[in-house]
Amino acid sequence: MVVGGIAAVVIIGGLVFYGMGNTTPSSTTATSTPDATATTNTGQTTTPSPTPGAPVASTNSKSFPTETTIVVSGTVIPNGAFTNYWYEFGKSESLGSRTATQTVGSGNTPIPAPAYITGLTKDTTYFFRLVASNQYGTVMGSQYTFQTTHGVEPPLGSAPGVKTLAATGISKNTASINGEVTPNKGTTQDWFEYGKTPNLGNTTAFVSAGNGSVKIPASASLSGLDPATIYYFRLNAQNEFGTVNGTLLNFKTAGPAAPAAPTVTTTSATKVTTSTSMLRGTVNPNGAETAYWFEYSTDTEFSSVLLKNTPQVSAGAGTNMTSVSADVSGLERSTTYYFRIVAKNNLGTIRGDRNTFETK
Repeated sequence: MVVGGIAAVVIIGGLVFYGMGNTTPSSTTATSTPDATATTNTGQTTTPSPTPGAPVASTNSKSFPTETTIVVSGTVIPNGAFTNYWYEFGKSESLGSRTATQTVGSGNTPIPAPAYITGLTKDTTYFFRLVASNQYGTVMGSQYTFQTTHGVEPPLGSAPGVKTLAATGISKNTASINGEVTPNKGTTQDWFEYGKTPNLGNTTAFVSAGNGSVKIPASASLSGLDPATIYYFRLNAQNEFGTVNGTLLNFKTAGPAAPAAPTVTTTSATKVTTSTSMLRGTVNPNGAETAYWFEYSTDTEFSSVLLKNTPQVSAGAGTNMTSVSADVSGLERSTTYYFRIVAKNNLGTIRGDRNTFETK
């Protein structure tokens, strides 16, 4: 297809290719024109972060042109947010054309991001750069040049075939995720993405699938998973002709969930008189033996001088939210009181939000 009026392109993502199986083009070490890798639209340099942020885009200066095509490559770090990438290219530094958009997930590890561009003019200099974008910003890699050749034919082959298959061997903390890949005569690698949401966020190691034309199995063993938790996953495969994302599937690890600190909610006070009230809330022990009580005071900050506590009561070790209450007496007339529920087990002490009532 024609993109931007210059050339037809087919986007691929993922691998840095150092050869094209059915041809022998010479690689071109391109000339850099602009500045640093991974600069935002405002010129600020971005680096990988454990918290979500703008992506990092690094254009690879090495490219593999033929008469009318080229494989360009780079890497993208999504930095924790769902990220797209594409290449801008053209016969001048102003570029003018771009490849189709490709997705690379939302992880925090570098993902190869090449493109296979076709329909170029032979013996011609082109400029190109990698661009990556997510909700936190758009980042442009360094800009380089390449020159198409004379007498070198494009490679044979096509983008890989990919199918995600059901997970197997599922336990509380482990599972095997599976799929099938057909390389279609392109040098192919495959990998899985997985996570607790459809945004995924984790990747397995890249595995070579060869350059054959028959379907081969793909699998990865996952460990350290949380019990009783739904995980989403898909298989991806990539060669110099394209990147293919398999169907998104999911599985649920075996339960029950591991014990955790309790969950609490402070609800409203009832049966308020001039000197008494019933304080109410909810408690979920989350699988560990839990005690609860209420704190109450005329001080909004629950300072120790004015703080009072109801007796501790067992909430058991279940996994359901339960309504609880406690009666308090000896209150002062026409006074505002602040209260909150507190619950404690061997995994933590949790205080609910503050609530209030006024005696009559």
